[in-house]
Amino acid sequence: MKNWQRKKIKEVVPDLHQGLNTAGYKIKFYDEGYPIIQTRNLENGVIDLDEKMKFMSKQDWETYKDKYKPKVGDVFLTNIGTIGKTAVVTEEKDYLIHWNIFIFKLDKNILDPFYLKSFLDTPFCFDYYKSFQKGGTVNFITKKMIENLEIPLPPLPEQQRIVAILDETFSAIDKAKANAEQNLKNAKELFESYLQGVFENGSENWKNKTLGELCTFTQGIQRGVKLQSETQANGQVRFLRIVDYTQGNEPPRYIDHPGDKYILNEEDVALVRYGASTGFVCHGMEGALANNLFRVIPKSFEELSNRFLAVYLKSPIFQDVIKSTMNGAAMPAISFGLIKEIPFPLPNLEEQQTIVSQLDALRAETQKLEAVYQKKIADLEELKKSILQKAFKGELRSPEGVASANDGYSPSEKKTKNKISPERA
Repeated sequence: MKNWQRKKIKEVVPDLHQGLNTAGYKIKFYDEGYPIIQTRNLENGVIDLDEKMKFMSKQDWETYKDKYKPKVGDVFLTNIGTIGKTAVVTEEKDYLIHWNIFIFKLDKNILDPFYLKSFLDTPFCFDYYKSFQKGGTVNFITKKMIENLEIPLPPLPEQQRIVAILDETFSAIDKAKANAEQNLKNAKELFESYLQGVFENGSENWKNKTLGELCTFTQGIQRGVKLQSETQANGQVRFLRIVDYTQGNEPPRYIDHPGDKYILNEEDVALVRYGASTGFVCHGMEGALANNLFRVIPKSFEELSNRFLAVYLKSPIFQDVIKSTMNGAAMPAISFGLIKEIPFPLPNLEEQQTIVSQLDALRAETQKLEAVYQKKIADLEELKKSILQKAFKGELRSPEGVASANDGYSPSEKKTKNKISPERA
């Protein structure tokens, strides 16, 4: 690092400014016209002009394009809400940037755009953003904070060498991560496929029943309840909410005993009746059900076990019917009339127990595989962070096959990373 300097961003970036304040200038948006990109249009270094675009009039475009239209080699950094997304402009296109994005206009004889982007992606910078974040419900970072951020600045050929190494290394890491993610998906689908096959390939000896013939349904508490703190008092029971099942890390809440008809025992099964989690299967906890949950209880435990009932409710044969009835609904909800008529292929009790045991064993094995692949993905992300840290400490070494420091390139010669929509009509 003997030839490296440390400079503040404002010393090496001639022009750093925020995007267009559309609210302040009272700009109207239309279904077509000239696009303006926001935070949501930047993802994994890609500038996406195909999805969720806003458009402005030609008059507004002409007024603001000189300042807010990006040029090849400009660098983006999101600064409001989701902080720290970055991208480099690699193609000249007609669009403006919104208020929630900073644009860095560089002297490319001093600072390589992809070197700057890589630096802005480092854990050091994310810690820096976090330490200065301001705001209540919405976090943001200011231009002054970024201007005073110090960047290690080697000579330009060294910057380009570092970028080349990062490109090759990250490409290999991304490929390994994609493989691990596919393996994780396969592990999950293995269990789902087996579960689906349980009911699709049932024996001829299975009974053809409906859920309503086999079960009764009781909705959760229908009145307002006063929730107590995490400490349980005498006579109180846990109040079971959707988040207690879907998130698992919410502090428990308790209420005075509401009556046995609202109580879900640990082995009992309940369903989410309405909302985003409609159809989610809840079991394994004891307490009083909230009003957006309802119990599904076998009429005869000699005919249907709770554990096999839970298997059925999680199966595609049931979940697909629930989802098909909710398409386009403003408030997804389960109809008791509908749910009672859903078919239920029913084996005898002994076979139910065998199927549950087989599924438990398979679930245990697939969970082990999922844990392995999840750790692999996490390790690869940590490896990326470690490599970035080394890069800006001058500790990065060229892997075999990577161009030397003298093989410099310009942003226009670099492989395009931006996903650009077709030209406007």
